[in-house]
Amino acid sequence: MPSFVITEKCDGCKALDKTACQYICPNDLMVLNQDLMKAYNQDPDMCWECYSCVKICPVQAVEVRGYADFVPMGASVTPLRATDSIMWTLKFRNGMLKRFKFPIRTTEEGKAQPFDHFPTGDDDLKSPTLMCEPAGLNTERGPVKMDKVLTL
Repeated sequence: MPSFVITEKCDGCKALDKTACQYICPNDLMVLNQDLMKAYNQDPDMCWECYSCVKICPVQAVEVRGYADFVPMGASVTPLRATDSIMWTLKFRNGMLKRFKFPIRTTEEGKAQPFDHFPTGDDDLKSPTLMCEPAGLNTERGPVKMDKVLTL
């Protein structure tokens, strides 16, 4: 189910030229209607359902309806973003609420070093073991001789 904007809640991020949901959408689907000063999803069929726009919206005006196996009819999943965490509120059909709080990344934008301890030079890309595969595949030991065959 693609994201959608609850127009009654949306304030267009206080009439800025670019809303938070526009900024965060990886598929550039969220746009601002300049006449109404409300955001909307311009192509719901292309939505990845990544929840980025839902999590970043400061007034909780963007929602994604979950699938029935994850969020049964009448239930909802709502994130509330703080500076250091996201609080997820799950509301079940019977009215029961559950809340889960998870920390968010606090690395400054553009400062993350995903490969800081892995080699990434051109020669490394030509290597048959690539970046971290020797440790992950235990190939540093080499082939292991199997003396016994397991039978069931």
